Amino acid sequence: MAAIAANNALGKDNQLIWYLPADLKRFKKTTLNHAVIMGRKTYESLGKPLANRTNILITRDKNYKAEDCVVVNSLKESLKVALKVDENPFILGGAEIYKLAMPFADKLDITFVHHKFEADVFFPEIDKTIWKETSREDFKADDHNKYDYSFVTFERI
Repeated sequence: MAAIAANNALGKDNQLIWYLPADLKRFKKTTLNHAVIMGRKTYESLGKPLANRTNILITRDKNYKAEDCVVVNSLKESLKVALKVDENPFILGGAEIYKLAMPFADKLDITFVHHKFEADVFFPEIDKTIWKETSREDFKADDHNKYDYSFVTFERI
């Protein structure tokens, strides 16, 4: 699950670049009561574990500790842990974790923010020969959401 800009931007300086309440609401509803896998930097940008989810953190630091989280040292290990508690875990990033996870994913749940942003991390290209768009909801900017955006699901062909 990811929110990406028109130029595939994910974030800058370990922070989200935009604020879209509709995306945050959808993210919470979709991931609630699931296992969520993320890298250490993504976790640290959140500042705390996501409530009512099994938080699994990937880090190279063998001594890293995070309260109320399962800390692992590889994507393989994170998937093994996640699949013990949830048949539908979510990968939450960051960029390096998305890149590692793409070959194993069968579904991409993407919020496209229809604006280009300056960024220092980017989502991997979605190869349309591997991924087929299976659903899309388009929305215009409004009083609460500053940018046009789309909720798009891709499934592996």
